[in-house]
Amino acid sequence: MRALVLCLALFPTVLWADDIPLETAVAAVTVYPDGATVTRQVPFELPAGQHRLILADLPRDTPLAQVRVAVAGATLGAVTTRSDFVPPRSPLEDAVVEAAEAKVAELEDRLRSGEAEVRTIRLEAVAAEARADFLGRIGADGGPLPAETDALLELSAMIKGTTLSALNEAHEAELRADAADRALDDVREELEEARRTLAALVPETEERAYLAVSVSAAEPAAGELTISHPVDAAGWVPVYDIRLNRAEGRLAIARGAFVRQETGENWRQVALTLSTARPSGQLAPSEVRPDRRRAVDPDEVLPLRRSGMAGIAADAPAPAPVVEARPEADAISVRYVYPEPVDIAAGADRVRLALGTAELAAEVAARAAPLWDDTAFVVAGVTNDTGEVILPTDEAMFYLDGRFVGRQALSLIPAGDAAELAFGPVEGLRLSRILRNRTEGDRGVIRSGNEVVEDVWIEVENLTGEAWPVRLVDRVPHSEQEDLKVTWEAEPAPDAVDVDGKRGVLEWRFDLAAGEAREVSLFHRMIWPDGQVLR
Repeated sequence: MRALVLCLALFPTVLWADDIPLETAVAAVTVYPDGATVTRQVPFELPAGQHRLILADLPRDTPLAQVRVAVAGATLGAVTTRSDFVPPRSPLEDAVVEAAEAKVAELEDRLRSGEAEVRTIRLEAVAAEARADFLGRIGADGGPLPAETDALLELSAMIKGTTLSALNEAHEAELRADAADRALDDVREELEEARRTLAALVPETEERAYLAVSVSAAEPAAGELTISHPVDAAGWVPVYDIRLNRAEGRLAIARGAFVRQETGENWRQVALTLSTARPSGQLAPSEVRPDRRRAVDPDEVLPLRRSGMAGIAADAPAPAPVVEARPEADAISVRYVYPEPVDIAAGADRVRLALGTAELAAEVAARAAPLWDDTAFVVAGVTNDTGEVILPTDEAMFYLDGRFVGRQALSLIPAGDAAELAFGPVEGLRLSRILRNRTEGDRGVIRSGNEVVEDVWIEVENLTGEAWPVRLVDRVPHSEQEDLKVTWEAEPAPDAVDVDGKRGVLEWRFDLAAGEAREVSLFHRMIWPDGQVLR
């Protein structure tokens, strides 16, 4: 704080004697799918009179035009912001980072001292080996030797003893050096761990913005300054673990969220709220303009089309962009208030938070589409009666009776809406689809100049050893032209036609016991006028 005051004293702008420097921290954050609203709260004390509360620690990319300031305990005046010519921040480092750096430095000193001691011991071995080598060369280079036998024997004994002593000294020094080096292994491991710990501490960016808030009070006061502003570099995505219990007919959706932020400052112990609102998206409805039409001569058609295309392009709207959180829903969005403070490091952490588990009744069946597949798939039909929106996500993990079956995207399920979720294939439910008649080389298709007839045989065979409710889906062509006549028939008749509003899509519903098979015959004919082509 004293360093910050000194920096402000050197700032080129003339500062009032009653400027009060403050240090802020993020207190609360509301995170949207794209972006967030950051709130800072900092207490202050001031004497009577007019003053300026000085904040020089906002992130450099703070959208200063969108900063909103509130003051409790004093009268709010003018608010001044700037992103250039900002006084430097206090040089004091984060205590955790400082302690981690000190630990690394201390271990590096210990390792350097230990390795120096090992090198000293190895030098003793080198010196002893050099002495032994020197003794071994006596007389070998042609130098004089004693002529008397006694003197020669005495010299030989001296060389032997001294050489042996030197070699023993070298060996003993090597042993001590190896032992000393091994003793440093613990220091090396501790140093590596300390370096990893330091590397995991995410430093904040140094660039900052400046905010000066004019306040006044008739008498000495204590209050709180609140600053809020949006940020773009943050967001969250839903993540679900979806578990189907076939025996109980229940579907559990364990909801969670991945939260990330790259704002340039770490969020420490913040009150976190997740919101499904999208402030960065489209706020106003698209405008419907008049559609003026007129009849023109043929040579005017091309210029008119060009003009019309240009007008459409110009008028087109821009595209719309475990502790569990407590949901708060309204008719527009859902907010999840997390009950505990949260830490999120800038540009590093991807924090997962639990949003509660939704329990839904499920109608389990095997859906068979023999037009494309050779096996049926487990599906669960559910209705979202939770009163909350189940958000779309690409991060959904699916489990069937406790077994992981795969990851797939989940579409939006509004409150009160129905949906069908798939949980993988049933390999023992085999599907066959055969075109039975042959004409003109096309299997199962009879063609003439203005007629096509198709006769299909479908079979579902249950080889699983248990009974399955089956939902068999197929299709017949449909026409919206009076001249193209389409007729069809099926045996047995389908239980539903135009399923989910899809013209020509048929569905049969039946229970299939273990070891049984069910057949369906499907026939259709298309006739159109002579001289026309079927598309």
